[in-house]
Amino acid sequence: MQLLRELPPVHELQKSNRFTSLVEKLSIPDSQVTKIIQAEIDYLREELLAGNVPIEKPNKLTFTEYIWNNTEEKVLKFKQDRLIRVINGTGTVLHTNLGRARLSEEAITHVVSVASNYSNLEYKISEGKRGSRHDILEELLTEVTGAEAAMVVNNNAAAVYLVLRALAKDKEVIVSRGQLVEIGGSFRVSSIMSESDAELVEVGTTNKTHLYDYQNAISEKTAMILKVHTSNFKTIGFTETVATEELVELKRKNSHLIFYEDLGSGSLYDFRNEGIGEEPVVRGVIESGVDLVSFSGDKLLGGPQAGIIVGKKEYIEKLKSHQLARVLRVDKMTFAGLEKTLRSYLSSQDLVEQLPTVRDIIKTDQQIYEQANDFCVQLKKYSELYHLQVLADTSQVGGGTMPGVKLPTYIVTINHKNISTPELARILRTGTPAIVTRIKEDKIIIDFRTVTKKEMPELIESFISLSGMDD
Repeated sequence: MQLLRELPPVHELQKSNRFTSLVEKLSIPDSQVTKIIQAEIDYLREELLAGNVPIEKPNKLTFTEYIWNNTEEKVLKFKQDRLIRVINGTGTVLHTNLGRARLSEEAITHVVSVASNYSNLEYKISEGKRGSRHDILEELLTEVTGAEAAMVVNNNAAAVYLVLRALAKDKEVIVSRGQLVEIGGSFRVSSIMSESDAELVEVGTTNKTHLYDYQNAISEKTAMILKVHTSNFKTIGFTETVATEELVELKRKNSHLIFYEDLGSGSLYDFRNEGIGEEPVVRGVIESGVDLVSFSGDKLLGGPQAGIIVGKKEYIEKLKSHQLARVLRVDKMTFAGLEKTLRSYLSSQDLVEQLPTVRDIIKTDQQIYEQANDFCVQLKKYSELYHLQVLADTSQVGGGTMPGVKLPTYIVTINHKNISTPELARILRTGTPAIVTRIKEDKIIIDFRTVTKKEMPELIESFISLSGMDD
């Protein structure tokens, strides 16, 4: 095909001033620019061979311009950060897609300090010799949960896997059928158990499990009773589950067994006192006599992603010494963020309630109304192109936590006179800062439960900046 001969060669484009400019101004390796150019030429060649001509008046000059325009666009995109800050206007506090828990200012400062300097991650300063990273948070965790010992791994799924692999490999683990949950990304408790080489023994039915179901399932091969807190769904109606206290008593009558409870979300703050949900507090579960408990660091706890395991010292020591403990360990920044988060729980009630996750969950609808109303008042001062309305609604906690719990809130519904709702959502989403909203009944919805007062000026400015745009 004649047009194929019009495609410029790579070496010719490398001699262009535009090539030199991209490399020097954006400090990008020339090999990366060359790679993108080659990809653009290959794309054009494939299109031409398929009988498609993606540009008008195709010739060497227009092909060259097309390649450079696309290359410059992709180089700029390559230079952009992939992980960016987002304003969460959805009202979902623990939004998995948006990074779940926000860290407190104290935790962020500590992370920066530890990350930008050397630290005593595995060094005993008082003794001048090698230490263990397991020691960094163990005292804080035992103090805040009441457990004998504790350790931290990279997430709660890892915690479940480590416990099963280290303490129940090739042995039976009894689990209620109603607790064989699936968490995010299609990861299932049953699959994790299979990978750990623990043998799953299902008891009861989907909606009902009795104490005698557990009793009848105990055999010489049984190593563990596992109770999984159904933190991401709720079964109602004709149901029955066995209480933790009953399973503790069953374990006492069968002393060779380990009773392990996977709490999933893991709360250190009793939201029940605020009339929010029925989430058990970790300390209460430990005090009931459970041998091991695991939970997440980045859900209701309000810290960085981590899996926390607390319980009897004899079992925690076995977990620490297992080879997988190194595979699943966390880094210094996670320890730093988690340390300051835990210290908040050992301080005053006011400090606990200043943790972003706790603060946003217990935020009152009146506080949210005032914020939503202020947004409307401020935006109306600068633009008449928006139709704004403050309405009562509900938020959710999110992150597979507190299923069925609806938090009273206020939202602002938004329409632009010249910009369609889907396009407005796209513009907000791709702006700086990125603003993620909801769409309902062809209206943009912002729930101010998850918008901080510090973010309000930026949010308002983003809407003002596009107020005169045409669709």
